[in-house]
Amino acid sequence: MDKITQNENNENIEDVSQVFFYQGLDELSKNKSDTDALKLIQQKIFDLSNMKNIHFLFGSGVSTGTKELPAIPTMKDFIVKIETKLTDEQQTSTFKKLKENNNENLEDILGILYSKRDYQLGVKEEDKATDDLIKIIEETIFEEINIDFSKASCEEVIDTYKTFYQKVTYRNKDLSRVNIFTTNNDLFNERVLDNLNINYNNGFGGGLERFFNPARFGYTFSKKIETSIEKYEALDNMIYLYKLHGSINWIEKEGNSLFNIQEINIKHTDKKPPESVLIYPNPLKQSKSLTSPYTDIIREFQKKLLLQNSVLFIIGYSFSDDHLNNIIYQALSSNSSISIVIFGNYDKPIFKIDDKRIYKIYGEVESKKIHYFRYIVDEFIPNLNENKDVNILKKFIEKLDEAKEKEKEQ
Repeated sequence: MDKITQNENNENIEDVSQVFFYQGLDELSKNKSDTDALKLIQQKIFDLSNMKNIHFLFGSGVSTGTKELPAIPTMKDFIVKIETKLTDEQQTSTFKKLKENNNENLEDILGILYSKRDYQLGVKEEDKATDDLIKIIEETIFEEINIDFSKASCEEVIDTYKTFYQKVTYRNKDLSRVNIFTTNNDLFNERVLDNLNINYNNGFGGGLERFFNPARFGYTFSKKIETSIEKYEALDNMIYLYKLHGSINWIEKEGNSLFNIQEINIKHTDKKPPESVLIYPNPLKQSKSLTSPYTDIIREFQKKLLLQNSVLFIIGYSFSDDHLNNIIYQALSSNSSISIVIFGNYDKPIFKIDDKRIYKIYGEVESKKIHYFRYIVDEFIPNLNENKDVNILKKFIEKLDEAKEKEKEQ
């Protein structure tokens, strides 16, 4: 998209804009300045944010952090960290060959190792080297995801999550609560929601031991608003959280639940539990997602995208999971009232479809990627807090604090 500006001699010069906004295959930002294009995006996001059902799909890009100070390593960084832990000569040689023959793609490497292990189990062959290599890779991934939230590299990610939830949690009470679907196994969402004292439903319930029960996704938490009569209203302080590939604090354990998946407390110094059920990045994760509890969570993803008047905002997700892509395609095939907003630009089929329900946003302004989580939260996502009384009180407290500070300075 080009724009015409003038230089100091009032001569027309051609400049290249870096903001791209598409609806289907139509470039809505064409022939617009970056400022006008950004305003157009902001207005569209605002309009879509007032739809009855709002869903977010978070991918790995949401929790990664900055390039200079990443909170969680990228896949290529994982490769380097794994190599430093290989001490056995055979393991090192095998991993090197896998890396070279698979373009350093950790997902493909794990997929090959899992397939080899399954084959050996099938023919009753023992191969300790393969088992040990898989164990090292899984433990390294687990340890790097199970991060110390006090680290400097986590500060910006935590701050971004906080701003996000402060903006989207308190919606108009006539609208549905926000649904967060994430492929990430980390605990950023839970950590921030707890910190902000925001109630969230992730399918687990109980007291000392919290077990998974998919029926809980249908629960609406309410509060009593009349002391004299049985009158209730749904909590506005509520988020629904769906972890599509599991979590580092999920384990398989026999208990009082038919599903035997327990949520446990975990410290950043803890090693990977042997009963861990999280799905590691590999091409075979689609088959594992067909087992409990993932079938139930995937089903919820399908159900939510079929709700009328829905919008799905996709952030930090590169469309590398076919089982999730298919659900999105199915929703577009059967729900005429859904809108899909994709932040990013990937060489995938969905980007080549001329469908006005599909929006694509990406680009760069002042060295900031507009399709990155930080920019989206700061500049595009509107504050959905409709509680004006709370805003009035908050503003009063802020003004009072300012007045006290000025008084101290005098």
